[in-house]
Amino acid sequence: MENLSALGGLEVFVHTARTRSFAATGRELGISASAISKSISRLEERLGVRLFQRSTRSVRLTSEGEVFLERCRRIFGEVQAAEDELGAMAQHPRGRLRVGLSLSAGLPFPVLSAFIEQHPEIELDLDFTDRLVDVIDEGFDVVIRGSALRDSRLVSRLLGSWRACLVAAPEYLKRKGTPTNLDDLLNHACLHYRWTPTGKLYQWPLRHSTFTAAGSSLPLTVVCNSLDMLLYMALAGRGIACVPDFSVKNALADGRLKTVLDPYVTDSNGIHVVWPSSRKMTPKVRVFVDFVHAHFGKYLVAKADDPKRQKVRPPA
Repeated sequence: MENLSALGGLEVFVHTARTRSFAATGRELGISASAISKSISRLEERLGVRLFQRSTRSVRLTSEGEVFLERCRRIFGEVQAAEDELGAMAQHPRGRLRVGLSLSAGLPFPVLSAFIEQHPEIELDLDFTDRLVDVIDEGFDVVIRGSALRDSRLVSRLLGSWRACLVAAPEYLKRKGTPTNLDDLLNHACLHYRWTPTGKLYQWPLRHSTFTAAGSSLPLTVVCNSLDMLLYMALAGRGIACVPDFSVKNALADGRLKTVLDPYVTDSNGIHVVWPSSRKMTPKVRVFVDFVHAHFGKYLVAKADDPKRQKVRPPA
């Protein structure tokens, strides 16, 4: 309980507001769920208001809790700013760095490993998810993501680009035939990715075709929320998958997979490293941004400004 006393209940409150679970907060802080509940109750008693509405499955903020959360975020923001300022004075990158990353088939793993080796005094707190996180409200120092920047409170730096591609194992294509147009896909086993936050299927970025115009859909041979599983299934010859080109870079190079219908796939995106514009760029953030910018591109198929990244024009 000494840890809770030192925290004064405020950090426990902020963590619980984010996780909406006493048990999840306890796991993050290394404290039992009952201790978390008691800390929140003491804080509510001291303030004279109820901060959370409790149920058997989750907790959610009351209107008073929402107001108090904003004030607590400001308090912790000031504390973090003070620590960052002292760290910046020393110009020595160290401390905890919270990084958000997409579920991207291991793309950033080598870069992160090399970064840890070069900067052992920086403690990486890595959060992998395929949802679009709120960088500021969720307390991230920096995020790597493959989507356009729409928040004016953020700044970003382009790391490279990727393109969607349809892939299948040579033995599958030998057995089922190689599709020559989009309508051929209706007769093939199709392996699909499902977005975890929404439950929606990733829509293959295909040029307009007869079957899309007629309202037909691709066969749902396999549906899963794991890119690694899709790659395994494709390599095992179970069907055709739509995946990022970087995830099959090696498999294409050594012939374990082949691309199909390249001219009909239209999707191309940039991968960015993103951080809040309102915060001073501390040494730990600066060295991380510089490091991933210098090393990330080598694991992609091509750099964003590579002329080979030009889209292939589909046949008329």
